[in-house]
Amino acid sequence: MEACIELMHTTMIAVSEGRVSIPPRTVMKVSGDGMLGNMPGYLADPDCFGVKLLSLFPSNAAAGYSSHLGLVLLFEPKHGLPVAMMDAAEITAIRTAAVSGLATRLLAREGAGDLAILGAGEQAHSHLAAMLAVRPIRRVRVWSRTLESAKAFAASAGKHHGIEIEPLEGVRETVEGADLICTVTMAKTPILMGDWVAPGAHLNVAGASRPNAVEIDTAMVTRSRYFCDFRPSVFNEAAEYLDAIKSGAITPEHILGEIGEVANGSRPGRTGAEDITLFRSLGVAPEDLATAHYVLEQARAKSVGQTVEF
Repeated sequence: MEACIELMHTTMIAVSEGRVSIPPRTVMKVSGDGMLGNMPGYLADPDCFGVKLLSLFPSNAAAGYSSHLGLVLLFEPKHGLPVAMMDAAEITAIRTAAVSGLATRLLAREGAGDLAILGAGEQAHSHLAAMLAVRPIRRVRVWSRTLESAKAFAASAGKHHGIEIEPLEGVRETVEGADLICTVTMAKTPILMGDWVAPGAHLNVAGASRPNAVEIDTAMVTRSRYFCDFRPSVFNEAAEYLDAIKSGAITPEHILGEIGEVANGSRPGRTGAEDITLFRSLGVAPEDLATAHYVLEQARAKSVGQTVEF
């Protein structure tokens, strides 16, 4: 996680400085409640291009599978040869939380350490790791739609990290007084209301990444200093932003910057201790490409994986 956070620092700067190509991703409906996503992209540093092909089946947890399954295909730039194929689920889990870790490092108060996690799935586990990597966490609370899921997360993640985690039944009591909040659910209607969040908090809104799904209400959007990973993604996919725009509560200028712009110093982040900062994570292909390239370099150095000659 620590290595990926550093990697995302340079990657998100590249995104904001235009040293990437990010076509709109496509998502199509398949059988049952499933979807298939296609995320192509190009990254100039390191020079590579590729695509992430990802299925999204929200009900997979009950069967013991990740909700996100698929492949990242990486190509080299000289001749366009495919150089690697790797597990998209693991890359997505780590890189998504790593970008939230970067945003937390840049936007949260230095002493923030009262963490509330809404959701108890794969991203809850990886976001906990990311928050532990960037802030001195002293308290952790978790909420899920079922208390049993919250308790299971608290037991497994608490044992893994050697910390106590409090499972709670209500969202409001989970976030009360928290100065770090991560929302990592597949909610279709808001679960977090703006007047529940304490001044000075930082939020990573990383779930519900489709225009028909939303985790936070309009009041939460309007109260926050709102940052994102990539503006075009927000314009197309961030339901809470689109709802706030439609209602007239905000204008497009409410997006204060991309996290890469905060990282390179071209946009200010937190301006005071009472600011509520919000990072909207939707995910872009360069995050996957940079992570895949790093994994490939490590695999080659350690002679890990299988090599196929063309």
